[in-house]
Amino acid sequence: MTEDMAVWLYAVTPEPAPAGLTELTGVLGAPVRVVRASGLAAVVSSVSRAEVGEEPLRRNLEDLDWLAATATGHDAVVGAVTSSATAVPVRIATVYHGDDRVRDVLTEHRTAFAATVDLLAGRTEWGVKAYAASNHSDESADVPGDAPAGTSGGAPGDVPGDAPGSGAPGGGQRSGTAYLLRRRAQLRARETADHLAARDADRVHTELGSLAVAVRRHPPQHSRLTGTRANMVLNAAYLVDDARAEHFATAVTELDARGPLLHLYLTGPWPPYSFSRIAEVTT
Repeated sequence: MTEDMAVWLYAVTPEPAPAGLTELTGVLGAPVRVVRASGLAAVVSSVSRAEVGEEPLRRNLEDLDWLAATATGHDAVVGAVTSSATAVPVRIATVYHGDDRVRDVLTEHRTAFAATVDLLAGRTEWGVKAYAASNHSDESADVPGDAPAGTSGGAPGDVPGDAPGSGAPGGGQRSGTAYLLRRRAQLRARETADHLAARDADRVHTELGSLAVAVRRHPPQHSRLTGTRANMVLNAAYLVDDARAEHFATAVTELDARGPLLHLYLTGPWPPYSFSRIAEVTT
């Protein structure tokens, strides 16, 4: 490998490496290959330092198009490896100077890799996201009760809070005050709903965690990422024995149907990024 190339790491698996890896195409269109040491196989590609050197990589990671294409290529290789062998997946943009450094990592941390392989064998990562069922963005102004009691919303021009035909002066001011009071009540109701939903999410997480061999609770995602105005109150990963995967999925469905406070969504199966314990060995 020439000096202008670096090594992009996808995953680590025990020897023998799965067949067919060298037929895959990885990030930036680079062929996939294997670096071996200490009974372990690192699945890698050689990529240009012009793309993944320290400064270029920092710049490229801020380019959403580059990031999306690269993440797709990375995940495709990781998915191919983990579907055919127990493997430790590595997060995107784990780059080394050369094959010798990759071999050093495999040798220095073979005990940690072996322990992780033992943890992941015969198990799959599943994700569960929970949203507060009645929670919406504070930008929403429409709430039940906006229409004056005893009406069906009123005719155009009716002033909320004024008796029909009263012509009472100051109606606009009273209308504004009534709106602010309703708005305040709405926000208080949302705060209460958030609290109750978060408490229910803790209970759901505990119950689902009892069905998994390991759990990771990630920070909830902002609505800008989820594409919904509902408030996410649980974003968790569960490492589940493959033999219990159907039971786990059924439990999510039952918990979703049990109470009105949350909507639950099961995602996966995923490569077990949340349980790879790779951060300690990829510095």
